[in-house]
Amino acid sequence: MIDEGFLAGDLAAVEEALRKAAAAEIMPRFRQLAAHEIVEKNGPHDLVTVADRLAEEHLTASLTAILPGSVVVGEEAVHADPEVYAELRGDAPVWIVDPVDGTRQFVRGEAGFCTLVALAHQGELLASWTYAPALDEMAVAVCGRGATLNGEPLHAGSPAPGAALDVATSHPDYTTPDQKRALLGLRTDGVQARPCGSAGLEYLAIARGELDAVAFSWEYAWDHAAGLLLVAEAGGAQTTVAGEPFRIAGGNALPFTVARDAATAERVRSLLAGE
Repeated sequence: MIDEGFLAGDLAAVEEALRKAAAAEIMPRFRQLAAHEIVEKNGPHDLVTVADRLAEEHLTASLTAILPGSVVVGEEAVHADPEVYAELRGDAPVWIVDPVDGTRQFVRGEAGFCTLVALAHQGELLASWTYAPALDEMAVAVCGRGATLNGEPLHAGSPAPGAALDVATSHPDYTTPDQKRALLGLRTDGVQARPCGSAGLEYLAIARGELDAVAFSWEYAWDHAAGLLLVAEAGGAQTTVAGEPFRIAGGNALPFTVARDAATAERVRSLLAGE
């Protein structure tokens, strides 16, 4: 179990673990990757680098030391052994880790990537960290206690009345036919839709009121757990296309949307549903 003492006293230790992992394994390789250090996993748009693997190993060791008895569900560990994903439904506290979210941007030498960590227990998100080392930005959220960016409170707010919605989406070419049709429902008057970059940084843009919504067609927990809590604690909302809450353990109706407020989330959901 996770008690209040952990959430009160060890949040800073997690933040320090992220900074150390990035300093040791990610930033020394930023704009320094050799060709053999970049590998395609499931195609040219799904890349992994030596920085992803080593940063996840670094975080796995440090996070489980901070919270003895916890386990890690990391993107690269699940790629190696899909059975690891079942830990999300287990009894132990779970660290959900994406060591380099936005690997394509990282490979291109762009600053738009981040490291994502969330702490969950029995399906409930308790705390999250979004760290963009090249931008020197650290966003932290704690369930029921709000969200901050570099120590300052985050408030998603609401879109300006009558303004076109800015929405980042999964690329329609990388979805099922039904999901593609749903996402094309956002190509309408009053919505400015564009392909998303780093999922973690898109969530941060919503939490800071710079993006109105996202619509995603995949449910891997490492891409979404940290951002879902960050946006929720900044006052935002989320829903699947079926009008149900998104569950980090999976089994969701897709696509799903996360937005600055409940009204915006419902508007995007209705467009995705073709209503």
